[in-house]
Amino acid sequence: MTELRTLKVALLGCGNVGAQVARILIDDADALAARTGARLELTGIAVRTIDAPRDVELPRELFTTDADTLVKDADLVIELMGGIEPARSLILAAIQNGACVVTGNKALLAQDGPTLYEAADKAGVQLSYEAAVAGAIPILRPIRDSLSGDRITRVLGIVNGTTNFILDQMDTTGAQFSDALAEAQRLGYAEADPTADVGGLDAAAKAAILASLSFHTRFDLENVHCEGITGVTAADIAAAKDAGFVIKLLAIAEKLTAADGSEGVSVRVHPTLLPREHPLAAVHGAFNAVFVEAENAGELMFYGQGAGGTPTASAVLGDLVSAARRIVLGGPAQTETTIGKVPALPIDAVNTSYYIGLDVADQPGVLAKIAQLFAEHGVSIEIMRQTIHRDADSNVESAELRIVTHRATEAALAATVQAVKGLDVINSVTSVLRVEGV
Repeated sequence: MTELRTLKVALLGCGNVGAQVARILIDDADALAARTGARLELTGIAVRTIDAPRDVELPRELFTTDADTLVKDADLVIELMGGIEPARSLILAAIQNGACVVTGNKALLAQDGPTLYEAADKAGVQLSYEAAVAGAIPILRPIRDSLSGDRITRVLGIVNGTTNFILDQMDTTGAQFSDALAEAQRLGYAEADPTADVGGLDAAAKAAILASLSFHTRFDLENVHCEGITGVTAADIAAAKDAGFVIKLLAIAEKLTAADGSEGVSVRVHPTLLPREHPLAAVHGAFNAVFVEAENAGELMFYGQGAGGTPTASAVLGDLVSAARRIVLGGPAQTETTIGKVPALPIDAVNTSYYIGLDVADQPGVLAKIAQLFAEHGVSIEIMRQTIHRDADSNVESAELRIVTHRATEAALAATVQAVKGLDVINSVTSVLRVEGV
């Protein structure tokens, strides 16, 4: 029996995901060797503090604080440190030394991916990042490879488990945002500082990556319109449920035709109402799902655990095995599929529907005034529901209107909402959310 060659693997970072990757590399060494045709030897794990507590017990001699030396002698480098620096410099050093790199660093890829892609192409090494989007769900390889002969027209994704858990709790239990967030933190779904999640920034980084692969053009964070979920109230959730909708934080990338007839791509993240019969509406808890629409394949959905040490480690190891097999078998490295330059369109160019909550005076002619104003702005009303309520202190009656529009441009819808605020019969605009799937 021919003795297998050995490939040296350097691991940068040993958090929840990194610790599980290290465990699998050690425990499943024989199985991984059989799949790759080479033994994958974990030569070291770069960390900030060697004696920091970790959930997985690993050999102490593997740990080092000298990441620079570790990557110099590696055939394969796994970067799970997160952040921009020193991750960026270490990845570039690894590439320049001829190592293939596997990373889960969506923030770095969204901010400076082109630099890394170009360096990998020039060095003839593979840069893989399946774990950067949607955890264990294999979504990037299907988009890049399986659908490479098709034309993707739209991608909608629940790509942040923390926000999906919070919104799902609000929907199923009636909890306020603050209470649902506290529960997510207690269960470990949300960080002590949840800004990147609830502010939509994590999902925006993933949206940029999905858009780049889907439309073969480089998009970064500056191209993503981003809104988080901090403004979503229990009243919004309840009203959406009453109208047959559920609210999800969606990452959306879609090809559109601009007013001048040119094509472009809209990339955006925002709270969105979905009909309860839509496949993404049934994604509960901290799970993720990505819904892809393509000209020939039609509608596809990818669903699974979007976070967690073990599920995300699965995606990392998938990339690692693929890169190792390429080294063993030879052949060209997998290159970036960006071949064109489709412009990123501003949010104003998007065609969508709005869900608008209004607190209005309870008097004759109110509905007619509102309907006329919508018509003047070229926006058609699909659903209008009215609920009368009486203020317990003042004993004054007012009406709550919930309106769902037909599709129109974002610019027309925004102008309509602004005009509605100026009507003397409007007490307040209580909510404005976008609607998809209708």
